[in-house]
Amino acid sequence: MFKIQTLNQIDPDGLKLFPLDKYEIASEIPGPDAIVLRSYKMHDMELPSTLKAVARAGAGVNNIPIEKCTEKGIVVFNTPGANANAVKEAVIAGMLIASRDYIGAVNWAKTLIGEGDNVPALVEKGKSNFGGQELKGKTLAVIGLGAIGVLVANAASALRMKVVGYDPYMSVKHALKLSREVTWVEGIQILLQQADYVTINVPLTPETKGYINKDKFAMMKDGVKIMNFARGGLVDTQDLKSALASGKVSSYVTDFPDEEILKLENVIPIPHLGASTKESETNCAIMAVEQVREYLENGNIINSVNFPAAEMDRNGGCRILIANKNVPNMVSQISSVLAAKGLNIDHMLNRKHNEIAYNIIDVATDKVDSSVQDELMAIEGIFMVRIITA
Repeated sequence: MFKIQTLNQIDPDGLKLFPLDKYEIASEIPGPDAIVLRSYKMHDMELPSTLKAVARAGAGVNNIPIEKCTEKGIVVFNTPGANANAVKEAVIAGMLIASRDYIGAVNWAKTLIGEGDNVPALVEKGKSNFGGQELKGKTLAVIGLGAIGVLVANAASALRMKVVGYDPYMSVKHALKLSREVTWVEGIQILLQQADYVTINVPLTPETKGYINKDKFAMMKDGVKIMNFARGGLVDTQDLKSALASGKVSSYVTDFPDEEILKLENVIPIPHLGASTKESETNCAIMAVEQVREYLENGNIINSVNFPAAEMDRNGGCRILIANKNVPNMVSQISSVLAAKGLNIDHMLNRKHNEIAYNIIDVATDKVDSSVQDELMAIEGIFMVRIITA
């Protein structure tokens, strides 16, 4: 029986995918095999020795101590793309409210309460204060063509915008999904200098912190409108202040406001609603649960942020899972231990990610003595061994 701890409210359509005859699920449970969470901050949490996996029902993993988990051989999963459609729709909404002052217009219309029969005439008289522009024919620069960026680019193209994309790390998978109407460019300056709108769709890393700064603003047209539904730290706040004050940026729509951002003029602050839809929460929960099950039951790793992707079909018998430092001579040492124990390797998969190597080994027996795990763990460089019985 596997034990699953939930640290946030997880969509029941996802949790019901844990078979009750194999899994016990609770928000407080001793010795969990896996944790499923959303925004709960785990950094000060003591990680149980039984913990094998952590799954974030969402894309960002800043709330999870990745390095600490890696050291303990705990695989950390996220759910990239599960909330992509919700965020795409939020970006499109952001462009619309930045283009036409719907928020100001609605607030003004509410002030007409009490005017009675005069309201229609007052509406007609006052509407000229809330003019705007259409998206059609304008140029949108999409920075980052991952799951969300591709959807945004395609949706904007369908709205008859001219869409230009930039992503030096775009995968073949996402490239194949990109509309032929979207222009891909190799340089960020070429992208920004023609944009009426800019949307940022990249993860926040030490390398991308403050990515949109005074140098990038200098490349942009005057009056550009910027959408940030990715992460707040991607835009340098001090440089943004100057860009807003000078008119270089006419509107900044962000899903990640802080107090400093809230004080700025021409900022549209949205309280992190990008992925806050029922459908998104369900999709994220389902993906997280499926990934946890695949790992606990079969040792396969899909969408991990700290371990290599590794999938191998089960072929009967026991399955041995090994994580080790990515250094020479590890596979031969592992094979020697198994051979000394009379275990024949039927199938083996070895994958690497940065400094970690991960091995899936199927052996031709239904049972493996516990001493095998002890001897494998005694090899210098190995930091995790699991044995899954047939």
